[in-house]
Amino acid sequence: MLKIIEQAEGIDVFNIFKESGAIFEGHFKLTSGLHSGVYMQCAKLLQYPDRADMLAKAAAGILSKDIDMGKVDTVISPAVGGILWGYMLAFRIEKKMIFTERADGEMQLRRGFDLREGEKVIVAEDVITTGGSVKEVIKICEDSGAEVAGVISIVDRNSGIDFGYPYYNMLKIDIEIFEPGKCPMCREGQEIVYPGSRK
Repeated sequence: MLKIIEQAEGIDVFNIFKESGAIFEGHFKLTSGLHSGVYMQCAKLLQYPDRADMLAKAAAGILSKDIDMGKVDTVISPAVGGILWGYMLAFRIEKKMIFTERADGEMQLRRGFDLREGEKVIVAEDVITTGGSVKEVIKICEDSGAEVAGVISIVDRNSGIDFGYPYYNMLKIDIEIFEPGKCPMCREGQEIVYPGSRK
C-alpha cells in the first residue's frame, strides 16, 4: 500500500516516478533491513537527466526559501543512491559535489574528498526510510567542522526523523513496511528481492 502524503509545490513528483517506470510492486528487502510490498527505485528516474534536472530545479527553489544558497559551498551525498541526485542538485545550484562511501562497514570520505572547518554543506539523499546513511554523513560533516545547512531527499518514506537540521523532501509517501519476522509476504512464501545498494 502506497499513500502520497505531500509533494513539492508546482511539480508532480509521483507522476515523474510513474513515467520513469520507477515504482515496483512485489516483496522487497530495503536497505534498512525492513520489508515492503512497494519499492521506489530513484535510479530508474535519475537515468533521465531532464527529469532529474526538473527535480533539482524544484529542490533548489525549496532550499533557497530558507537557506542563503550563496553561502553554501558543497553538496554531499552517501553512495550509491544519493550520488546522482546530489550531483544534479549541485549542478543546478552551481556548487561542488562530493560523496561518502562505505568501506569496512563504515561510511567514509575517500578519493581525496575532504571537508574544511566552516564549510557549509547540503546533504542530499535519494530515499530516506530510517535515515541511517544520512546520519552517518552528518556525523562526518560535524567531525570535520563543516556546517550542515540542511538535508534534502527526493523521497521521504514518512520517516518522521529529526536530523537536528532543516529537512526537506520532494515527495513524502507512506508505504507499509514490516519487520522481517512480521512480514505477511514472507509468511506467504513470496520470493524476496533486494534492490538496494548496501549488501
